[in-house]
Amino acid sequence: MAIEEDLSQWEIASTGKMISYGFGYVVVNYILLYGLSNLLYFYEVEMGLSAIYILLAGVIFALWNMVNDPLLGFLTDKPLKWTPRYGLRAPWVVVCTPLIFIFFYLIWIPPQGMGAMVMFLWFILMTCAFDTFFSIYNDHVYGGYTNQFPSEYERRRSFAIVTIIMFLVITGMIIIGSLLIEFGNPASFAFSALVMIILMAIFSIIIFPGIKESAEMKQMFITAYEKAEKTSFFRTLKTALKTKNFTVSLAGYTIQVTASTIYLASLPYMLKDVYGVPFAMNTLLALLGTAAAILSIPFWYNYSRKHGFKKTYWVTYILQGILYLQFFFTPNFWAHLICTIIFQINGIGLTTMLMPVASDTYDEVSSHMGFRVDASMVGIRTFFFRVAFLLIFLVILPIHLLTGYNTDPNAFGPADQTAAALLGIRIHTALIPGIMMIIMGLIFKKFYTLEGEEKLALVKKLKDMGIYR
Repeated sequence: MAIEEDLSQWEIASTGKMISYGFGYVVVNYILLYGLSNLLYFYEVEMGLSAIYILLAGVIFALWNMVNDPLLGFLTDKPLKWTPRYGLRAPWVVVCTPLIFIFFYLIWIPPQGMGAMVMFLWFILMTCAFDTFFSIYNDHVYGGYTNQFPSEYERRRSFAIVTIIMFLVITGMIIIGSLLIEFGNPASFAFSALVMIILMAIFSIIIFPGIKESAEMKQMFITAYEKAEKTSFFRTLKTALKTKNFTVSLAGYTIQVTASTIYLASLPYMLKDVYGVPFAMNTLLALLGTAAAILSIPFWYNYSRKHGFKKTYWVTYILQGILYLQFFFTPNFWAHLICTIIFQINGIGLTTMLMPVASDTYDEVSSHMGFRVDASMVGIRTFFFRVAFLLIFLVILPIHLLTGYNTDPNAFGPADQTAAALLGIRIHTALIPGIMMIIMGLIFKKFYTLEGEEKLALVKKLKDMGIYR
C-alpha cells in the first residue's frame, strides 16, 4: 500500500527539473530498447553475416556489457576533485555524451567487401566501445534519479512525467526512424542512426540543467563518503545481493527488459516475414500504441497512489505476460496493431513503476552501506539486465537455425519462409516473453516487501543517517 508522507518541510523538485531529467531517460531508453533493436536483423539479413559469427560476437558483446557496468558504476560512484564544483554524477553524463553518439553511428557502417572476419571484429569493437561510455552515462542518469527525487510523492509524480516524455518523444523517434529504414537497403539503417544522433544531441542540451546537483547534494555525497568506511566493489555487491527486495526487483527488471528486448528484436521479422509489410508500418504500431499508453497514465498514476508501488508492479507484470501471448496468434498486421494498443495500455503502468520501485531498493541498500551507492546499484542492475542482450542471440539465432529461416534480404512475406520458420518467429516474439513475465509477476507478488511500515522505517533511518536527498 502507499505510505503517508509529511512534505511540509521538504523542498519538492520542480516540474521543470522533472521534465529536463525526463530527456535523460529518452536517450537511455531509446538506445537500450530501440536504438539497437534492429542490430541482429541488420547484421544477419542486411549484412549477410553468418549466424555463427553473429552468435559469437553477440555473446562477447553481452559478456563485456555484463562486466563493465557494475565495475564502472563502482569506480565512478565516489567524489572526485570536480565534485565540489560540478557535482558527482553530472560531469560523467556530460563527458560521455559525445562518445556515445560517435560509436553508436559507427556500429551501423561496418566495412563491406573485406570478408566476414573483418565485419565480425568491427561488430565486437564498435559495440563494446559504445557500451563502455554508455554504461557510465546510464549508471549516473539512473543513479542520480534516486537523489534528485527522494520522496514517494516525487518519485510517483516525476516518473509519471518522465514516462509521458519518454513515450511521446521516443514514439516520434521511432516513427521517423521507421520511415527512413527500408528492407534491403543497408545504408538506410545508417542514415536513420545519424538522424537519431542529431535528435539526441538536441535533447542533451535539455538534459544538462536537469542533472545539475544542488550544493546541498554535492556536500551530502562528499560528507557521507568521507565518514563511511571505505569498501570494495565485492562488499557492495554482496550487500546488495543479500538485500532481498533489491534482488527481487533486480530479477524483475532483468525479466522485463529481456522480454521487451526479445520482442523488439523480433519485430522486423514479424513485419517482413510473417505479415509481409514494409518496416514503415511500424509507425502505426508506435503511434497508436503510444496514444493508448499516454491516455492510460492518469489511471495508473491514481492506481499506484491508492494501492502502492508493489501491487501496481505485480499486477501489470502478470497482465503484460498474458498480453505478450496474444501476438502468438495474430493472423495479420491489423490484428497485431489492435493487440499492440491493448498491450501498451497495460505496459505504461509497468513502466511508471520501474524507477520508483528501483529507487526504493537503492535506498535500502544505501542504508546498509552507510552512504549513497546508487550508481553502483545501477551498474549491478545493468550487469543482470545485459542478460537481455545475451538472450537475443541465444534465443533468436538458434531458433532460426533449427527452423531453417531464410536470410535472403529479398525474401518478403510468409510465402518465402517455411511453416517451421514462421512458427519459430512467433515463439521468440510472443511465447517466450509471455511465459517469463507471468512467472516473474508471481515471484514479485510473493517476495517483495518494501511497502507500508517497512518503507516508513527505512525513510526515517535514511534521514537519521543524513543520506536522504
